[in-house]
Amino acid sequence: MAFIVDLADVSDSDRPQVGGKASKLGELVRQGLPIPPGFVVTTEAYQAFVDATGLKTEIPAALASIDPSHGETVETASKRIRAAFETTEFPPSLRETVAEAYESYVRRFSVRYSAVRSSATAEDLEGASFAGLQETYLNVTGTENVLTAIRQCWGSLFTPRVLVYRQRKGFDHATVRLAVLVQKMVDATVSGILFTRDPNTGENHMIVEAGYGLGEAVVGGEVTPDHYVIDGATQKIVHKQISEQKIRVVRAEGGGNRREEVPAAERKAQKLSDHRLHRLVSLARLIESHYRRPMDVEWCGDDRSLFIVQARPVTTIPTSTAPGATGAGASAAGETAAEKGPILRGFGASPGVAVGAVRLLKDAKEMDELRAGEILVTSMTTPDMVPAMSRSAAIVTDEGGMTCHAAIVSRELGVPCVVGTREATTKLSNGMEVTVDGKTGVVFLGAVVKGRPMAASAATAAEPLPSGAAVAHGHGGVPVTATKIYVNVGVPEKAEEYARLPVSGVGLLRIEFIFTAHIREHPLALLKKGKKDELVRRLSEGIGKVCQAFHPRPVIVRTSDFKTNEYRGMPGGEEFEPPEENPMIGWRGCSRYISPVYKPAFLAELEAIRRVRTDLGMKNAMVMLPFVRNTWELEEIAEMMRAEGLRRSRDFQLYLMAEVPSTVLLAREFSKHCDGFSIGSNDLTQLVLGADRDSETLGRMGYFDERDPAVQRAIALLIEGAHAEGRTVGICGQGPSVYPEFAEFLVREGIDSISLNADTVLPTIRTIASLEERMKLQGLRARA
Repeated sequence: MAFIVDLADVSDSDRPQVGGKASKLGELVRQGLPIPPGFVVTTEAYQAFVDATGLKTEIPAALASIDPSHGETVETASKRIRAAFETTEFPPSLRETVAEAYESYVRRFSVRYSAVRSSATAEDLEGASFAGLQETYLNVTGTENVLTAIRQCWGSLFTPRVLVYRQRKGFDHATVRLAVLVQKMVDATVSGILFTRDPNTGENHMIVEAGYGLGEAVVGGEVTPDHYVIDGATQKIVHKQISEQKIRVVRAEGGGNRREEVPAAERKAQKLSDHRLHRLVSLARLIESHYRRPMDVEWCGDDRSLFIVQARPVTTIPTSTAPGATGAGASAAGETAAEKGPILRGFGASPGVAVGAVRLLKDAKEMDELRAGEILVTSMTTPDMVPAMSRSAAIVTDEGGMTCHAAIVSRELGVPCVVGTREATTKLSNGMEVTVDGKTGVVFLGAVVKGRPMAASAATAAEPLPSGAAVAHGHGGVPVTATKIYVNVGVPEKAEEYARLPVSGVGLLRIEFIFTAHIREHPLALLKKGKKDELVRRLSEGIGKVCQAFHPRPVIVRTSDFKTNEYRGMPGGEEFEPPEENPMIGWRGCSRYISPVYKPAFLAELEAIRRVRTDLGMKNAMVMLPFVRNTWELEEIAEMMRAEGLRRSRDFQLYLMAEVPSTVLLAREFSKHCDGFSIGSNDLTQLVLGADRDSETLGRMGYFDERDPAVQRAIALLIEGAHAEGRTVGICGQGPSVYPEFAEFLVREGIDSISLNADTVLPTIRTIASLEERMKLQGLRARA
């Protein structure tokens, strides 16, 4: 990739060159979302700048010199590096390239003011957002000013707060690089943040916060924004909290920002109309649907339109909804502080309960006064306070909303946090003992649990308590569910790690992943070379590795489901794979196995599975067939399997992927040929709705959604038909973990099992346990 790239040409795969912020925004441009236009000065440009100047030796030298005992602190090293960036001139050729790109963009999009934004390679990740830690410069105008802002962004990769945060999150300073995104500035009259899932509780609510003017005051915690809650299932506004806003940040004459007073008549008004709020929610749904996970979205609007200016995964959805189940400062009893007699109320920004002595801080300059275990109390929590935040037992602020950047960081640090109390700095004083409940957003005087004083020894960190008494597979704190939970395994190398999860086995092991990751050659090409033994050996090694890790729990091995366009790309594939106009519904799945051309490769797959079961003794290897269209192809495949010694019995089960509507409509007929079904929600959705899952246009328009009533009706029909014949039904995919309402639908319909990606196993187990408990109570109430 070159030094400059247009934002519209960027996608998620370009993260190493354009950083997290730009890669996600470029991806959303491709999805048709309203993103201000711009260009990216890539990490290659950053590296060229460093390599061509003294910075190549200055940066490691400054970092190596950190030694607090000799007065060389993180702050000293940071100051030295940032000064070097700001005083070092661009190499002439690089300067010319960047200046030409800026001037071309100004002409093309009629730009007067720009936002110059840091976009680091270690940013907007699922476990570390780096929210607000690198610099952004707004309302920048003119070539020279933009070039200066770019150098300042590069230098912000080494601020004290970034160095501390990066070290805490385990990132190597030497490997992180920074791109810079230059975008057309929106003259925002309103702005804010949206979470597609409640980041505090994990509930299926969208949280929107909005304030007047530029977003700097909202995300920086300088004002308390309006707070709106939208039901994730119905999209209805279920709660509004309108805050008084006295100041706002707006564009200054000639560039830069200025603060101004909000007219008295507007201060207590709703900042975002219901109509615009619903429009914003619809945009957020498209973003979440594209990424298939909860997202944190920054947005702004001028007098005419709304724009998305950042999107990143929510990094802090709690893995347990058990009260008090958080990190530092959580009550050992696992209890939430009492609702009785709080002295302060605000927004619960980071869950957990902590007790400690108050330490008032006016600003980041006073950070060193805070001792480990004290309660940090300040007017507004800013990203500059990260070092102090990490030492504190809890955080309480006057201003800010639960979606401000500092609150995001506090959740990642596992520190309970309450924001927007309005009067914490006036009601609390140094040394005062208080209890902070970051889940409910309240602060109590003294050490309190359920209205009673709490012993100091109880205010220590503890393991989360289970929400039920039973524990699965010896995993403390994980409830047992009636719905079996399996894990999807992509590559055998992850098997040992995933086997430690509290799951009933592997619900999906795709053979094609072993082909692409280990064999890396078309199977028919290997057979043509006379390398059948090598093909079978390598397949059996990969499958066997997973089966051994999970033994005796079952491992469901799905035979290959390559499409022709995917197989053609493998070495040797062009000779055997015909071009197809629509490979999604072409020569794939079972139709391959019964064709004379591919049959020898399928027989090699069966031989590999047979070897795992007989030679390795791994009787936990089961088989699942993909993209089944009719029963007569199953009869032919069953004959091939029997010839290979794979006959359905008590010890060997055969499953079918339910992806084609024919398996749903004739579920009872298909049940005669298998022991159970696994719903492939992506293919079933596209075939029920006639919506190509690869169509960007239909995806943007919201057509592809497994929650569609027609898809849910198909799933209900399958479960009904299969259960009537004594067959099980499971599902593999992200849907149940991304959409709690979809998980609830499946559980209520009687799904037998759910197979999940490893990172969503624990939170989804707890979600399903809660659903099952609620259903049980509802059943008891109905019979009473």
